[in-house]
Amino acid sequence: MRIGYKRVYFIGIGGIGMSAIARFYKFQGCEVSGYDRTESALTDKLVEEGIPVHYTDSPELIPANAKETLVIYTPAVPDNLSELQYVRQNGYKIVKRSRALGEITRGQSCLAVAGTHGKTTTSTLVAHILQETEKGCSAFLGGISKNYGTNLLMSRNNVVVAEADEFDRSFLQLCPSIAAITAMDADHLDIYGTLENMQDAFRKFAAQVSETLIVKIGLPIRQTEVSARIYTYAFDDPEADFHAQNLRLDKDGHYTYDLVRPGGVLKDIRVGTLGWVNVENSIAAAAICLCFGVDGQVIRKAIDSYQGACRRLDERFNRDGRTYIDDYAHHPAELATAISSLRGIFPGRKITAVFQPHLYTRTRDFAPEFAEALSAVDKLILLDIYPAREEPIEGVSSEIIFKDVTAPEKVLITKEELMPLLEKEDIDVLVTFGAGNIDRFIEPITKMLEDK
Repeated sequence: MRIGYKRVYFIGIGGIGMSAIARFYKFQGCEVSGYDRTESALTDKLVEEGIPVHYTDSPELIPANAKETLVIYTPAVPDNLSELQYVRQNGYKIVKRSRALGEITRGQSCLAVAGTHGKTTTSTLVAHILQETEKGCSAFLGGISKNYGTNLLMSRNNVVVAEADEFDRSFLQLCPSIAAITAMDADHLDIYGTLENMQDAFRKFAAQVSETLIVKIGLPIRQTEVSARIYTYAFDDPEADFHAQNLRLDKDGHYTYDLVRPGGVLKDIRVGTLGWVNVENSIAAAAICLCFGVDGQVIRKAIDSYQGACRRLDERFNRDGRTYIDDYAHHPAELATAISSLRGIFPGRKITAVFQPHLYTRTRDFAPEFAEALSAVDKLILLDIYPAREEPIEGVSSEIIFKDVTAPEKVLITKEELMPLLEKEDIDVLVTFGAGNIDRFIEPITKMLEDK
């Protein structure tokens, strides 16, 4: 693609999607810099890679030449941010992150994964499978690939893998040739208002797919609504075009299965990541790649060697009778799926979950569903809400989840109290859940378990 700008400035550069695009422009030879509200592991890595980042809302730090500078911003930043106001008032070319990604992928063979959960793991696996072919791919991922240590892969060919994010209708900027939709549960109701509005957006996305659409069986998308050929997939539902049969679980929690597909069976696929949910994700990824023409033997080998994405059923410690898993789940359906997978991997063991709710609106909209999902663990440690982009809402706190949780043990604490509490715990299986700054505890918890 033609860049047309010497400099690219990012407002909200520390987001997972924004940081991938920042890396892309750096790779293309642009001068890249940006602002974020808080320092994080992502921003630290960008600085290491030669991308300056600052953490104060300071318009004077924006590159001065408006004609030579493209500004990309995330809708997660508030409208009254001084830097955003400044670039709007001073002649800069300004685009949302979603439009930038749409422009980058336009004219390329785009393989995309959408869905309210499962999209990061699935798209990262699609990229890994393609990397195992001779041609490779570029990829813009919503998580850090554990195989490659990055959320951006670059290739000189015209194949690009993209995570298609439904937040702020971002995915409507993409026109994939092949895409999958993994889930359409109610989420982002602060944006969409109703489940029906959100599902309408998914249907619009589906209508933009030109060749093949892979849909989780049962999702409300009909062939008459799209021009692409629809195939369905599922974990083990024999009605789906792509599904698993002959499932075997080994002692380390990894599944092997035979993939039933239109016209045949691909046998003995071992899944390199844990849990039944990753069997299902691997089926979606395999379906995309088979429809793209990738050889089945390449797919089998790549699914086995796939290490997953950071913070997606991420095995951080597992020895001496103690296990620690970290997961990004921040929606009730994601929590329920992850906990169900953990029960399958570690039958009979005590599961302690630490959960940090993300956003006041999501907590308000799904408090009963959160309580139901979290009741499936043996002990819940519930933290305060991580506000992200939101101001507090009167009457909305973690307490509205906590009061309805029926787990055998539960405690409501602040994040400052977490490590002292865990130091005293007799940990069997520990899992941390959330999309906020709970990730700051991953290394301390891992070190604590190693020291013990």
